[in-house]
Amino acid sequence: MATEPAIEAKSRGRPAVPEQELISKIREAALNLLLSQGYSATTMDAVSKEAGVSKKTLYRFAENREDLIGQIVRGWTDSFVPLFTQDTKDKTEFYQLLTEHLMAMSHKVLSAEAVGLFCLLSSEFPGREQLLVRYQTGGIERGRALLTEWLSRHRTFLPLPDPALVSDLLLSMVMAEPLRQIALKLAPPAPDYPVEARITAAVTLLKQ
Repeated sequence: MATEPAIEAKSRGRPAVPEQELISKIREAALNLLLSQGYSATTMDAVSKEAGVSKKTLYRFAENREDLIGQIVRGWTDSFVPLFTQDTKDKTEFYQLLTEHLMAMSHKVLSAEAVGLFCLLSSEFPGREQLLVRYQTGGIERGRALLTEWLSRHRTFLPLPDPALVSDLLLSMVMAEPLRQIALKLAPPAPDYPVEARITAAVTLLKQ
C-alpha cells in the first residue's frame, strides 16, 4: 500500500486530504457497500464512487477488492496489538488485564459490522472462498494468535499447559453464543450486548 501524502483532486483547487482520513473513508465506503449490497456489488468502481475519490487514488491504497476487504478485517485486529504488549508477574493483575483484553476483543468481534461480515460469509456467493481466506487470516486466526502468544508469556498463571487451548476456550466461552444471538437478531450487537457477565464467568473459571 502506498504511503505518499494524499493529494486527492488537488489540481481542482481542493485542499489535500490527510492520508489516514482518506484510508478510513475508503474502508468505510467499502464496508458499507459490502454489508448493504453484497460482495459482487462491492467493485473498486463502486467503492470509488461511494467514497468520493478517484479510482487512481483508490488503487494507491488497495490492489483490488480482496486486498481492500482484507485491510478492513486486519484493521479490526490491529486495534488488539497494543493490548498485548503489557506483561505482569502479578496474578491478580494478570486476571485484570485478561478481562480488559477480552472486553476489547469482544466489542470488536461482536460489533454490527463484524457480525454483518460473519453473516455474509455464512452464505454462498461468487468470491466467497477468497474473502473467507482474508477473514480467517486477518481476523479470527490473528486475534487468536495474539491472545495465545500473550497467554504463553503468562503460562504460570494458567490451569492448563497449552496456551492455545486456553485461548480457544476463552474466546468460545465469551463470544460464540453472543455471536449466534446477534447474528439471528435475538440480541443487539456490541457495545449494547451485555458481554461483561460472560467475561467475568470465563475468567473466574480460569482461576479454579
